[in-house]
Amino acid sequence: MLSVQDRAIVKSTVPLLESGGEALITHFYRMMLSEYPEVRPLFNQAHQSSGDQPRALANGVLMYARHIDQLDQLGDLVAKIINKHVALQILPEHYPIVGSCLLRAICEVLGSEIATPQVMSAWGAAYNQLADILIGAETAIYDQKAEAPGGWRGERDFKLVARVEESSEITSFYFEPADKGPILAAEPGQYIGMKLILEGEEIRRNYSLSALADAGQYRISVKREAGGRASNFLHDQMHVGASIMLFPPAGEFTLTASDKPLVLISGGVGITPTLPMLEAALATKRPVHFIHCARNGGVHAFRDWVDALAERHPQLKRFYCYAEDDGVSPAAHQVGLLSQDQLAAWLPEQRDLDAYFLGPKGFMGAIKRHLKALGVPEKQSRYEFFGPAAALE
Repeated sequence: MLSVQDRAIVKSTVPLLESGGEALITHFYRMMLSEYPEVRPLFNQAHQSSGDQPRALANGVLMYARHIDQLDQLGDLVAKIINKHVALQILPEHYPIVGSCLLRAICEVLGSEIATPQVMSAWGAAYNQLADILIGAETAIYDQKAEAPGGWRGERDFKLVARVEESSEITSFYFEPADKGPILAAEPGQYIGMKLILEGEEIRRNYSLSALADAGQYRISVKREAGGRASNFLHDQMHVGASIMLFPPAGEFTLTASDKPLVLISGGVGITPTLPMLEAALATKRPVHFIHCARNGGVHAFRDWVDALAERHPQLKRFYCYAEDDGVSPAAHQVGLLSQDQLAAWLPEQRDLDAYFLGPKGFMGAIKRHLKALGVPEKQSRYEFFGPAAALE
């Protein structure tokens, strides 16, 4: 438990974090990743280069400092961090490395006049408190997953048993355990972590599960990203019969049981976690409005599958919006960006609904604003980031 004095000191640094937190965290990452290569696989270097990861961590540190005496005000931020850590297999031994580098960065960036011994002592205590919270929660989840039917701890060897091209950009990969044993159940919306060795270097990635894990296999559907090391490896070199190490499913962005109308809104490859959500929801007979936005029909994955579901399930209504008309693909319900007026027409008349949306950040920001303006309760408007979290306002 932090002392009253420590909490007061940490809160006093909030203005400094507001103005210079990103620079501090950028220095922290540069130092840690150069001096401790063993933690490099845990961080997506593309997110480092874009600045997304430093911004996300800087915001997390700022939020922690602001609410140091009321941690319950952090909402679901802690749960998101814990699940990301579990999917990548962050372990207790990683925390001292992060802590020492963070404290060094605070001292070196802020300077000795600001980073006094009292400030450093308070931040050291604050970091240890946070580390204890995260380690405790993550250990409990690791134990739970290891003890559950089909569960395991750490990495497990899987085989690629099938791959299917879903669009000009997206390919699905089906994995089954090499030991032929059962697999851990996954909740609709969760993702799975993987370990890859590329040119002698280990990297780790998370990918959403794009189907229910009820057939003894996991399916991910991956978009080929320009310059994406993992996505291009999977598309070009991951062939049927190849081995891959997977970590147990994780993630708190999951479908909540409800009898309210369900609205699933996705952009691009953001469609992937909505697919198992759709499958699960249709089994309950609740009304579902499925809205997908794509650049054009050529990159629109799973359209035929969703259309076939709609033929069998009258409670499913689906709508498609293409940014451009390629003149070849089946027509969309709308061409152009999804406007508030069009979304209003596609939503159920009852605004007491559950909405889940994913896609590019600009798309998600627009959808969040539209849903709020159209009267959907904010607590029933849920979203997830494929990469580091960011502000959508």
